[in-house]
Formats: sequence, structure tokens, C-alpha cells
Amino acid sequence: MAASQMPPHLPGVLRSLEPTLNHFGYAAVVGLVFVEDFGVPVPGETVLILAAVYAGTGRFNAVVVGLLGLLGAVVGDNVGFAIGRLGGRPLVDHYGRYILLTRDRVEKATGFFARYGGGIIVIARFIVGLRQANGIIAGLSGLRWARFLTFNAIGGALWVAVWTSVGYFSGSNIDTIYSTISRYSTYVAVVVGVTLLAALGRHMARSRQTRAMT
Repeated sequence: MAASQMPPHLPGVLRSLEPTLNHFGYAAVVGLVFVEDFGVPVPGETVLILAAVYAGTGRFNAVVVGLLGLLGAVVGDNVGFAIGRLGGRPLVDHYGRYILLTRDRVEKATGFFARYGGGIIVIARFIVGLRQANGIIAGLSGLRWARFLTFNAIGGALWVAVWTSVGYFSGSNIDTIYSTISRYSTYVAVVVGVTLLAALGRHMARSRQTRAMT
């Protein structure tokens, strides 16, 4: 599709990724999201949004963009989980600085996991820094893989749904909308995470009550 059909006035960071997306297509979406999600500081979220903008013009398929974004997000975080679980703290302490994962950041992120449990996995998806370290920290924390996978898939689905929708429907207003959503997405994620934890808590309480009555 002709470049003139692309929405005008893209923010600079989105415009700078156009050559990459033009050259690699869908592979750029799944590849960059995947790599970002086990800690490498690349613009995975940004390329997902740009691909959704392309989908809004008919250049890409929005469903394919969303599915590839979710695939990259979930698999990438699970690679990070394996790194944290199998490599442990010594590996992160030694190599973490190469992916901007300093000891101080590890300590803070581990504190979040200790305080909020599985819900932080959903919330972390919307927070720069925590999103990239999410899987590694979960692996370090000793969280069960099945629990991590469940919350990670929920968080990934919400994250992909938000940003593909923003890109797809924004048109020429992408700059303003992107800035506004970025400002408030953390608060939305907190509400979603608390809601999920409350629902999970009610489900577990009912299950225990049912077992006690039998």
C-alpha cells in the first residue's frame, strides 16, 4: 500500500521504526516483542503499535498482528522465566547489566513479587522496566511455572489488546492517544490486576468451602 495512505504525524519513535517494519513485516512484530520480553532493551511495544497502525490502513491484518504480538510476549517471558529459574541470581548478577537489569532493579522487582504475588505479573506488562524483567524476576522468585504462565498469558492478552486497539483505531491521532494511554495504562493495569486477584480469591474461598462441606 502506498506510503501516502499511512496516517500522517506519527511520533518520532514510531516513524523511526517504519523501515524495520517495511523490510521485515510481521517477523519484526513477533521478533522484537519476543526479544524485549526476556530483557533485551528493544522497542517491542512500539513496533506492535506501529504494526497496528499499519493494520488500520489495511496494510497488515489486525488479527495476525495481535496473535503474533501475544505469541512473542508469552514465549519471550517464558524464556526469561527459564533464565531466572535455571541461571539463578549469579547469572543475573553477572550478565544483567548488559540488558539494564541491575542488582538494584532486581531487588525492587523481587520486592514487588513478594508483596503482590501473581497479580504483579499482569500489572508489570504495562510498566516499562518491569515488563522486560518480568519473566526473569518470576523465575528468580521461585514462583510456580503454571501460575506464572496463567497470569503471564492474561497480562499479555490485555497488553496486546490495548496497544493493537490503540494503533488500529487511532489514525492520525496516534501521537496524542499514545501519550495519553502511556500515562494512564499503569493505573488501568493495577485495577485489572486487583480485580483478577479478587476474583481468584473468591474462587479459592468457594472451592475450600465446597470441600469442607463434602
